[in-house]
Amino acid sequence: MCALNEVKGMNLKMNNKVVIIGCGNVGMSYAYSLLNQKTSVHELVLIDLNQDRIIGEAMDLNHCLAFAPNKINIKAGTYSDCKNASIIVIAAGANQAPGETRMDLINKNSKIFKDIIDKVMDTGFNGIFLVATNPLDVMTYLTYKYSGLPANRIIGSGTCLDTARLKFLVSEKVGISPKDINAYVVGEHGDSEFILWKESNISLQSIDKFISKDEQKKIEDDVRNAAYEIIAKKGATYYGIGMSLTRITNAILGDENTVLTVSNYDAKNDVFVGMPAIIGRNGIEDKVYIEIDKEEEVKLENSIRVIKEAINKVED
Repeated sequence: MCALNEVKGMNLKMNNKVVIIGCGNVGMSYAYSLLNQKTSVHELVLIDLNQDRIIGEAMDLNHCLAFAPNKINIKAGTYSDCKNASIIVIAAGANQAPGETRMDLINKNSKIFKDIIDKVMDTGFNGIFLVATNPLDVMTYLTYKYSGLPANRIIGSGTCLDTARLKFLVSEKVGISPKDINAYVVGEHGDSEFILWKESNISLQSIDKFISKDEQKKIEDDVRNAAYEIIAKKGATYYGIGMSLTRITNAILGDENTVLTVSNYDAKNDVFVGMPAIIGRNGIEDKVYIEIDKEEEVKLENSIRVIKEAINKVED
């Protein structure tokens, strides 16, 4: 592990206020997930172009508080609420349509993000950005560039959801809880992502003892294509990413120093890419460097190339 010099010795002051920008299916699945879990969030602010909708959403969420594990102050807000926020979650942007790849959304969402981040930074915001919009790694990189904040305070949901999908599929195959599956999906949150099978284990035993190579390939294909299948059947995916965002939020506000496969900054290649990182109060507290073999290195280089080519399209 290699420490990030820019974060050591500078704990961010947290008032545990979260702002969601973009209150469609993803944003509201995240909000509902926060409400149903034990969390350190004290205040939740909803921002969306449709003001009537977020007023209604805030009302609906507030009516759940009698049954919620924690008290959260929930309201419809404006960009002025971003000034003293601990975390701003961006779930705004065009949705991925059936047959459309995440990368097809670049031109639509880069323009939306520039406007959003300019408005946020004009308030003096100095917290952590958590990005959920696709193409995820590209939009996380643009958030870093547009905001001017240190890289450790920019986090994309990355391959956190893909890793959860992997753990579920493996657990179904071997009959063991997903929480006890130690495996990671890394790289681009998209078609070039891949699984670190050689580093995967169940109860300190190699996953090869449980799942054959052919079964591993089938699971990897299913993980990679899961979003396409869900979109084809119901039009969008949102519950899984909502839970993933809640997990990352709790890791930040709880100063957990837990390892999650989020999209974080690779200074060598000047990209954000999904790799294991230690998440705490400052965002990315540190990185977990995994020894990978030549085959995995080629896959990671390909994934980084895909992301960089997409970024270059936006910058051009």
